[in-house]
Amino acid sequence: MLVRTARTEGRSPGDGVAPRPGDFSDLYIRNFSFWPHLTDGQRSLLNGHSHVVSFAKGRLLFGGSDDCVGVVLVKTGRLRAYTLSEDGREVTLYSVFPGEVEVLTATCVLKDITYHVFVEAAEDTTVLLTDSAAFRAVADSNIYARCAAYERAARRLSEMLHALQEVLFVSADKRLARFLLGESRQLGTDKLKLTQAQIASYMGSAREVVSRLLRDLSAAGLVRAGRGTVTLLDREALEKMAR
Repeated sequence: MLVRTARTEGRSPGDGVAPRPGDFSDLYIRNFSFWPHLTDGQRSLLNGHSHVVSFAKGRLLFGGSDDCVGVVLVKTGRLRAYTLSEDGREVTLYSVFPGEVEVLTATCVLKDITYHVFVEAAEDTTVLLTDSAAFRAVADSNIYARCAAYERAARRLSEMLHALQEVLFVSADKRLARFLLGESRQLGTDKLKLTQAQIASYMGSAREVVSRLLRDLSAAGLVRAGRGTVTLLDREALEKMAR
């Protein structure tokens, strides 16, 4: 099975590791609410068309509304969904963490839902990829699978709207505080391994803005910014800033 990926100018994504077929029933049971409502034939179809694939950091999995990779369950690593402004600036819309499912990479399954986003591996990532054709066949014949797909899509679209509202209506210093606190909670550490360019792309801001804000936060004793790292020093003050 070939994983069809899109590419953007200036990127040098690595090649995905060859897919490995197998029995993924346990993963489906834990992460897909519709699994108990499938027939044996539908379960076999999904199992037979699912593969474990690894993507190197920076690899683009999905390149817009004309792409249709399949339904993705993240096993390790992280995916990042983003859009591009007219001047080429990236705006991160949401992240997909281990144990989470991404259905917006299967546009052909979701009729009447159109959008233009990109999904890349934010770090070395391993996923369970279910072919779009197989998932569409199950969703077309099973209302539980179809409803689950649209429910997840609606959740992602809501996250997109929230991210765009933040960029449009929330000040950059407040967005930075929220981002740093959110990353710290998600990763379980106060020391974040992020460059200023990465933070800017996650925030939908310019690197120069992030650099200035980090200098201000460092001077106030709220964070310590190093080469490729940001350490949170005063969570209480950051929480107040984030409100």
